[in-house]
Amino acid sequence: MTKTSALKRIKNYDKLFENYERLVGRTNSPVPESNGIITRYQYPIITADHIPVNWRYDLNQKTNPFGLERIGVNAAFNAGAIKWKGKYLLAVRVEGSDRKSFFAFAESENGIDNFRFWEKPLVLPQNDEPDINAYDLRLVAHEDGYIYGIFCAERKDPSAQPYDTVSAVAKAGIIRSRDLKQWERLPNLICGSAQQRNVTLHPEFINGKYALYTRPQDGFIDTGSGGGIGLGYISDMSYPVLEDERIINPRRYHTIYEMKNGQGPSPLKTPEGWLHLAHGVRNTAAGLRYVLYAFMTDLEEIDKVIYQPGGYLMAPNAEEIIGDVGNVLFCNGWIADEDGKVYIYYASSDSRMHIATSSLEVLVNYCKHTPEDGMNTTSSVESIMALIEKNKGLMTM
Repeated sequence: MTKTSALKRIKNYDKLFENYERLVGRTNSPVPESNGIITRYQYPIITADHIPVNWRYDLNQKTNPFGLERIGVNAAFNAGAIKWKGKYLLAVRVEGSDRKSFFAFAESENGIDNFRFWEKPLVLPQNDEPDINAYDLRLVAHEDGYIYGIFCAERKDPSAQPYDTVSAVAKAGIIRSRDLKQWERLPNLICGSAQQRNVTLHPEFINGKYALYTRPQDGFIDTGSGGGIGLGYISDMSYPVLEDERIINPRRYHTIYEMKNGQGPSPLKTPEGWLHLAHGVRNTAAGLRYVLYAFMTDLEEIDKVIYQPGGYLMAPNAEEIIGDVGNVLFCNGWIADEDGKVYIYYASSDSRMHIATSSLEVLVNYCKHTPEDGMNTTSSVESIMALIEKNKGLMTM
């Protein structure tokens, strides 16, 4: 390699690092929203380009004289979230160009921008039967003193025919830590359902037991007899046998969650109840559409839904609708600060991470006072008519 080509390569790397720092360090500004409930921000907070340069490029001149990317990244999305030592921490699902996903932690001082990854990705502890793929980690600090991470542990279906290279089985994998550095792998969730996705842990004990939100499914894609968001209990997380599982938020015909629905992150505690964020899925002529919706459950009877606004809280906008798997919003991480500000970390179209902000006060008000879905068009019109009547004499020109 000539001196000229070596200098050119070094300059190319300089540009690569310069562009990376510009991307990671840019300021994110709020974008005005018309509904007053949530505030979106100008830029995605994490994309495939945010993955550190030294995770993707061989920086050695001798082994990489042409400055080629060695390990490609397809997407960075579906992040769990937790406030840790004063910083906003995301456990990002990073999907390589080989389709394998892994978890990597990124932190920010303000929760809005300047997310920087830790030195290395998480080396996920394995059980006797290794995971083929792992994704969509939910993080929760439980009152037992551990931080739990529950994720989808995917393997090839052992009952599939030899020629079937598609069929898979999804289980709920469980890890826990006290410092987010050293992780213990527990057995996968033991339950009566053939498949489990979108599982997360309630942050408090319920009658001395751990409570888990679940989404039982008959198949890897199709929910089958799985009726919606479930709730079950575990006596000992070191041997996590799910008991008394039942559906608390069912799928319903001709709604935003008619085909599938699943718990997002663990619920947030408010004086008026537990605040939940979930995703709802319906089928369209263009494929599946994923949106986010909110509901609340009773503080004491956590299986009792007390408020559920009709329709969605968030849906993909014109920019978010495009991506690896289009027309999808998904959230498995949010953070509530002590002052009540809520940071909603959501992914769009299986490609990138975004931030939206609100407050506990606003979200509770939204849940309490937004009409429920009446399950037919007449009820929808009646809700509008009632609002028109309520607003009489309050209109100004």
